[in-house]
Amino acid sequence: MAGYQGTIKATTYFNAEEDSQKLRKAMKGLGTDEDTIIDILSHRSSPQRQQILIAYKSTIGRDLIDDLKSELSGNFETAIVGLMTSTTLYDVHELRRAMKGAGTDEGCLIEILASRSNEEIRRINDTYRRLYGNSLEEDIASDTSGMFQRVLVSLATGNRDEGHYADEGLARQDAQCLYEAGEKKWGTDETQFLSILCTRNRTHLLKVFDEYKRISNKDITESIKSEMSGDFEDALLAVVNCTRNRSAYFAERLYKSMKGLGTNDDTLIRVMVSRCEIDMVPIRNEFKRMYGKSLYSFIKGDTSGDYRKVLLNLCGGED
Repeated sequence: MAGYQGTIKATTYFNAEEDSQKLRKAMKGLGTDEDTIIDILSHRSSPQRQQILIAYKSTIGRDLIDDLKSELSGNFETAIVGLMTSTTLYDVHELRRAMKGAGTDEGCLIEILASRSNEEIRRINDTYRRLYGNSLEEDIASDTSGMFQRVLVSLATGNRDEGHYADEGLARQDAQCLYEAGEKKWGTDETQFLSILCTRNRTHLLKVFDEYKRISNKDITESIKSEMSGDFEDALLAVVNCTRNRSAYFAERLYKSMKGLGTNDDTLIRVMVSRCEIDMVPIRNEFKRMYGKSLYSFIKGDTSGDYRKVLLNLCGGED
């Protein structure tokens, strides 16, 4: 596939019924053959995995996800079940978990809402409402507050301009607005930052960032760091970083999930599962460029067992 930037590719000789039988055999009786499960599920494309789900039910009369959940455990289970979940539904489950679990996983909310396209956000909204009976916006509003809530609600509308037109005059004006809303005055007018960063198109914003640097002698991210704080700051930085280089944004999410003591497995699994068929190759390149070590070696040193095996397959190779 020319231009394909993922690491997981569709297998050529695909037979969903055959895969289903092998998976059933791997889970039936005493013990579980994890290698077969990993081998099949991490070498099939998302549409193929969805076909396996259907074939499993029609040829065996059981639910594959239920079987996997009862046979597997821990992070390995989470990663495999994630792979078996269709793209939109996976984002929906993650957003729900981020709000309805113990405490709020703000990082997850920011990551999904700042990095997905309008079309993806619309599908997320539809599925969310259908599944839980209330809107994503209602749940965000009940789980967050202040400017952080407002930036998430704004991103969750999926209403960003996705054109490519950049108006020089407006870009200068926007940059001036941001300068006057932050650096230039005592106190910060956060709404200006929100309305410009969350609605303008990418080409336009890149011009705004250049203009901003010219006016203030500071990078927009430096100003956000000095003017804002907490989750609102993190959300705006995510928007800026996704606008500039989305692969680098995800590389940083992966790095932060593994560096230091302990691993943030939720983030590690979500980024690996949700990006492996979209842009894992550029994410790997950015990771190597930014941190001097390969993503592969980081995952290898930070995880173990079957969990490690599946993540390394999603990573796709050593750089």
